[in-house]
Amino acid sequence: MGTVHARSLDPLPMQGPELGVQADDMDLGEPEHQEKQEVLENKDVVVQHVHIGGLGRTKEDILTYEIADVFRAKNLIDVMKKSHEARQRLLRLGIFRHVEVVIDTAEGADALPNGLDVTFEVKELRRMTGSYNTMVGNNEGSMVLGLKLPNVFGRAEKLTFQFSYGTKETSYGLSFFKPQPGHFERNFSVNLYKVTGQFPWSSLRETDRGVSTEFSFPVWRTNHTLKWEGVWRELGCLARTSSFAVREESGHSLKSSLSHTMVIDTRNSTIFPRKGASLKINQELAGYTGGDVSFLKEDFEIQLNKTLFWDSVLSTSLWGGLLLPLGDKPSSIADRFYLGGPTSVRGFSMYSIGPQSEGDYLGGEAYWAGGLHLYTPLPFRPGRGSFGELFRTHFFLNAGNLCNLNYGEGPRAHLSKLAECIRWSYGAGIVLRLGNIARLELNYCIPMGVQSGDRICDGVQFGAGIRFL
Repeated sequence: MGTVHARSLDPLPMQGPELGVQADDMDLGEPEHQEKQEVLENKDVVVQHVHIGGLGRTKEDILTYEIADVFRAKNLIDVMKKSHEARQRLLRLGIFRHVEVVIDTAEGADALPNGLDVTFEVKELRRMTGSYNTMVGNNEGSMVLGLKLPNVFGRAEKLTFQFSYGTKETSYGLSFFKPQPGHFERNFSVNLYKVTGQFPWSSLRETDRGVSTEFSFPVWRTNHTLKWEGVWRELGCLARTSSFAVREESGHSLKSSLSHTMVIDTRNSTIFPRKGASLKINQELAGYTGGDVSFLKEDFEIQLNKTLFWDSVLSTSLWGGLLLPLGDKPSSIADRFYLGGPTSVRGFSMYSIGPQSEGDYLGGEAYWAGGLHLYTPLPFRPGRGSFGELFRTHFFLNAGNLCNLNYGEGPRAHLSKLAECIRWSYGAGIVLRLGNIARLELNYCIPMGVQSGDRICDGVQFGAGIRFL
């Protein structure tokens, strides 16, 4: 229901091996044996042959793109470096269980005195694999069962079936993924899905049945995704006490939309970034490719991170969005933005800011939210260098607003309305990183700027998710 309430149809596995200290969080010293390395760097070599052993159903042509750089190595250190990079690219394809590299002197009648042979020993994944994981969403958890057919046609294609059962959402979907040979970042996917979600803050139940196609590709330092989605949506009341405004929204609708997303991310980590910035801009246009829902939707997210003294990090973030209905129909409750809760403006209950009717929150067509955070190590640094690195002390200041706009007025009136009745909060707490995919927060919050109809959480508030303001 809107960008601020983001659904995830691609569960994020939380497995034990990832619950450790990241490489980005460690200070690596200078490599030893500099003199020996200089000797190896100055010794010219030629990579004469590259072998790949253990192939079964994988086509060799897709692998030649991934190992081509090995032939360009000029010395032994360069051969080792490029072989390691090629190994990482082969593993990234998601079709091998293990990849080992062996570098040896060249053999055969054409062997040169300084010739080398590089061998990649691979072990392919089974034709079908199953998985059982748990998924953390925005303040909800799910059990996820998956069935995957990797390398379906021998060129890193992937067919996946997934079933997710959660506290507020149940979904299942079938997806097909195909990367471009030699350019894994350029890929195409098709998805069929059904999602049933409960949204108690709006006394609403929604069932989506849809199909989508996506094309992802990099441009310079940016990553782009073009998407078409066609979805049949069924809205219903979650309780007999649902407000009349929610009952009016009940029924069926068909949405067909085109969207574009651009992402720039220079952060060293997505969960506990110490440095770097990220920018995400999304546009969605519905109605011009069919369906009975028409709107133009724009939203963005910005985050900046800076390392300070004593291993502390200052982080700032800004979110914003605008929904413009096209035609005579008003916007749907399923397309509007929602704000508030432990993952956005803390100190307020989940999505309980903005327009409401009889206690049911209806969302808004425009919003903004900003956050200022200071992350510091735990006092006295218990477990330094190991388990203690998963925790941070957290001080925050959040603010935001969500409302509907009269589009007959000018931009100045719109900004004035967004600046009215600002909700804000401050507090402190403890943050726990779960691998590099999610985090938990336990904060003491003091909400301010509370308006009539808002629901607050004054005191201790718990949050879990993958996306935080």
